[in-house]
Amino acid sequence: MPSMVSSGSLSRQGLYFAFAAFGMWGLVPIYFKAVADVTALEVLAHRVIWSVVFLSGVIWATGRGAAFYRLLLSPKSLAMLSLSALLIGLNWLVFIWAVSHDRILETSLGYFIGPLVSVFLGTLFLAERLRGLQWIAVGLAALGVLNQVIHLGYLPWVTLSLAFSFSIYGFVRKRLGVDSTLGLSVETLLMLPLAAGYLWWLHSSGEMQFYFTGASISWLLVAAGLVTSLPLICYASAANLLPLSILGLTQYITPSTTFVLAIVVYNEAFDPGQLLTFCFIWAGLVVLTVEGWRHQRRLLRKPV
Repeated sequence: MPSMVSSGSLSRQGLYFAFAAFGMWGLVPIYFKAVADVTALEVLAHRVIWSVVFLSGVIWATGRGAAFYRLLLSPKSLAMLSLSALLIGLNWLVFIWAVSHDRILETSLGYFIGPLVSVFLGTLFLAERLRGLQWIAVGLAALGVLNQVIHLGYLPWVTLSLAFSFSIYGFVRKRLGVDSTLGLSVETLLMLPLAAGYLWWLHSSGEMQFYFTGASISWLLVAAGLVTSLPLICYASAANLLPLSILGLTQYITPSTTFVLAIVVYNEAFDPGQLLTFCFIWAGLVVLTVEGWRHQRRLLRKPV
């Protein structure tokens, strides 16, 4: 007898997965703070290596080995995943460094800006024409970045690096259309030789902290695979159960959680100048969300 699962039940499950995924991503600075005494490059290397181990187990357990090998044997897919691996590797490195240097607030701003950067990139790479409210949203984001430059006295490279690397990464992965878990499995596998080589060099030069700084740090570094993979698995499940419009709204859980962590838990400075920057970005996101909702309604009203 076929199982009868209501769309409402599926939506609730999707929301649970989305909240879990974006919530875990929002709380991930706690993990990187715990390993802050380890250099960012070594943490990144462990993140790559243990992600390969964990994701390999996931692929084997879910019976997707054949699909994984097909990706590896496709020159076009491999080329695009090499580019996306470079982008996500850069994104991870900047994020790890920023957290360990008490700049969590800048990472939050970077991921708030991300959707606005994606709209901007659409005009550059896809020749998309911005609609009226989209221009306003991008303009507000630009004002926010300009205010941050004036306030800091230098280009907010952490914020911009995270926003652009992740937005371009999303653009590349969307063009490829590969399952998120399979895609990350190939990306981390492509980064594996560099990660392993770097750890071997650290070990040879007597500078590696894994194993030599105590069991607690070593086990935390091993856990990098779980920290990386578990939110992704939840996200993949949410993406299968929720419409993109809802999934897009839940993504703001991540930078919002990180924002609260930075100020409440880690006591990072948050002055009126930074508040103005965030207000510009938040206003841009509100405009972008309203515009997307209105555009979707217009499309639904059009006769088929």
